[in-house]
Amino acid sequence: MGKTIIISNRLPVQLQISNGSINAIPSVGGLATGMKSVHSGSESLWIGWSGLTDEETPPELEDKIDKALKENGCAKVKLNSKEIDGFYFGFSNRTIWPLFHYFLEYSEFELDFWETYRSVNQKFADAIIEKSNEDDTIWVHDYQLMLVPQMVREKRPETSIGFFLHIPFPSFEIFRTLPWREEILEGLLGSDLIGFHTYDYERHFLSSVRRLLGLEVSFNEIYMDNRSIKVDSFPMGIDYKKFYDAAKSHSEKGSKDRSDFQLRLDSHKASAPDTKLILSIDRLDYSKGIAKRLNAFEYFLKKYPEYQEKVRLIILAVPSRSNVPQYQLLKKEIDELVGRINGELSTVNWTPIWYFYRSLPFENLIDLYTTSDIAWLTPLRDGMNLVAKEYIATRTDRTGVLILSEMAGSAYEMNEALLINPNNFEEQADTLKQAINMPEEEQVNRNTFLQNRLERYNVEVWANEFMNALNEKRDLGRAFVSEKMSKEILTRITDRYSKAQKRLLFLDYDGTLADFHKDPQKASPDEELYQLLDQLHEQENTTLFLISGRDKQTFGKWFLPRHYNMIVEHGVWISKNGEDFRMLEQVKGDWMEKIRPVLESFVDRTPGSFIEEKNYSLAWHYRNTDPDFGEKRATELNTVLRSLIGNDDISVLNGNKVMEVKSSNVNKGRAAVRMMGEDNYDFVFAIGDDWTDEFMFQELPDSAVTVKVGLKKTQAKYHVESTKKVRELLKRFVQP
Repeated sequence: MGKTIIISNRLPVQLQISNGSINAIPSVGGLATGMKSVHSGSESLWIGWSGLTDEETPPELEDKIDKALKENGCAKVKLNSKEIDGFYFGFSNRTIWPLFHYFLEYSEFELDFWETYRSVNQKFADAIIEKSNEDDTIWVHDYQLMLVPQMVREKRPETSIGFFLHIPFPSFEIFRTLPWREEILEGLLGSDLIGFHTYDYERHFLSSVRRLLGLEVSFNEIYMDNRSIKVDSFPMGIDYKKFYDAAKSHSEKGSKDRSDFQLRLDSHKASAPDTKLILSIDRLDYSKGIAKRLNAFEYFLKKYPEYQEKVRLIILAVPSRSNVPQYQLLKKEIDELVGRINGELSTVNWTPIWYFYRSLPFENLIDLYTTSDIAWLTPLRDGMNLVAKEYIATRTDRTGVLILSEMAGSAYEMNEALLINPNNFEEQADTLKQAINMPEEEQVNRNTFLQNRLERYNVEVWANEFMNALNEKRDLGRAFVSEKMSKEILTRITDRYSKAQKRLLFLDYDGTLADFHKDPQKASPDEELYQLLDQLHEQENTTLFLISGRDKQTFGKWFLPRHYNMIVEHGVWISKNGEDFRMLEQVKGDWMEKIRPVLESFVDRTPGSFIEEKNYSLAWHYRNTDPDFGEKRATELNTVLRSLIGNDDISVLNGNKVMEVKSSNVNKGRAAVRMMGEDNYDFVFAIGDDWTDEFMFQELPDSAVTVKVGLKKTQAKYHVESTKKVRELLKRFVQP
């Protein structure tokens, strides 16, 4: 069993240099805490930037730094100040951060930022490759490293890779504005498992993958090349016990053991016992909605003036990215807002807002959480918002009210909180009034549910659930119904083929011998394919059938002059050795007049779709439609058709971006079995890519070699990844 490698922008330790010696102090952040169970012992390694640029690192201390990090299970990626500027302060925080939080107007699409981001991601990937083996498990974290999974996959194709995004993933309409959108998606799709905080973010990601990359998505599985990628939501928790125990201990302290900060809060409470303290804690970031919250608070005090001198808002804004211009402007705006509101509404005995622009030590955070009657958190967009969870965890007597923006990821799990729209001042004013007057019994009822849930699904459970899902994906993801065509299996099949006295081959065309095309008529065979089929067709003791849903006119034009055996329209028509097509099955076509108008109405209402009319079947193609809209229409059409066909002895086949209506008594399986019965074949081979080929896989005997193209559930014994692999396989049959 390999080791676990965790990768994040920053390491979970802080380096302190003093008098030529190095100390590595473990961080107490949420991610570092949550990963304790994953990052433990000698079987794990955490790779990230140390926090010191190359310019800040004395060369003579490099070895000492490496040693100090190694003692904490860490290894560093070296970055210089220019790389930090372009990668972290540039692309990560001036392009991705605002865009993913729906602040499109703040996003900067600078080529220099992107190129630095890509090169730094490559540095991280190189560090992983250097320190990892094929059987290791790799977990990459967050938006700074979205290209890393694919970069690692290129060198470690069999390694199990997970990725977790700790911020929102935006809707397709927002994400599509990013110039490097395909590269970002492809980078993420190097993973085996991609995790998000909420189902909404997962849904947005899947939509972008379908629309921008045109990949097949089935529920939460993406099929790409020779792999399937699972996408799921894992809402991140907190170290519940740490916060609860700290609050419990805090409540038991006597006045002499309390912090100076708590004593000042106690003094205020004693002087104004009826005053409610409302707490807001955020990083100073435009996504947190601090300015709107201040305006909403002013609106509340003016709408309900009876609460003036009865409430106080404590704003704790933690400094963040202070060298990014947008953050400097934001701080100026908030400073001025606080000054204006306090200037207009303050009285001799009362200041409505206490404003702190600083970080507070953990002990003082607990002071604030336990003393405040209401927590008011109104981010305009937030991946999760753990402050909401921390506040609830510290309410040991289960009193207190949480007002939370419905735009925060945590809102999905915290329905018992008072959820608000951060843009609706009227609603916020009324909700503040409701919170101030909420009976204690109701507070306890709400918080009991919240605390039980948070205690149960804490940060350690979150980390373990992700790792379990990643391990499951590694173990089960490779175990499809079919077995991957390995070199060993191919050698065995080739050996059987060469020794066989009489061989029968059934080869599907679209998606098997040739890739799909937006216009089916343009997916014509190339010279390489003709040469390969000629060799198979001319081989002694070998009967080759091209078996397809295609119409006989197209296949006749492409293949009749070469005298191949062909079965078309799913088994209606057959041609042997260049003869004209004849009917293999007697079928009726009178039903087509009833079905055609239905398909035409769906073409009219689904831009990009079209009807392909064959002799005894009708196919509705939707490859050129918007992927989501096309699937929606296909589902509708399926329902309509099944209600219409009744007992007409016709059936609906759902293929690859095509829905075909045909007679029920013909299919590829029935046709293949008939051909097989014409001689004593001791080697039978069938290969295809969609549901229409499943009839062959089901009907042919167990001794047949059946192969599915692509990673989908199938009755076939084996699978290969692509049309390229199909051709490589068939070339083995004709090699001397």
